[in-house]
Amino acid sequence: MHQMETITRLEIKDNAFARQFETKTESGIITLEYSFQEKKIFLTKINTPENYNDEEFISNFLKNIMETVIEKKLKVVPIHPKIVAFFKKNPIYKELLPPGIRI
Repeated sequence: MHQMETITRLEIKDNAFARQFETKTESGIITLEYSFQEKKIFLTKINTPENYNDEEFISNFLKNIMETVIEKKLKVVPIHPKIVAFFKKNPIYKELLPPGIRI
């Protein structure tokens, strides 16, 4: 499909009831809240343990989620500023944005 960079596979739980993806770190749980509308997934909020700032881990968490989005053939609408920044740093995933969304 497209040239992928190396992604460290994480164990990510899709908690459909809470509408969030979850993964564990040594510091606690990181979650990414989402909502669905048609064939789009809106990524609304990242929650991290207090004072957690491992940007590389968060980026890898998002890359793992993008792989799931690709498999499910969804489009991504990034709402949270950290997710918008992720798309700016990783233009390879811009094809996942719906038409009309510019980052």
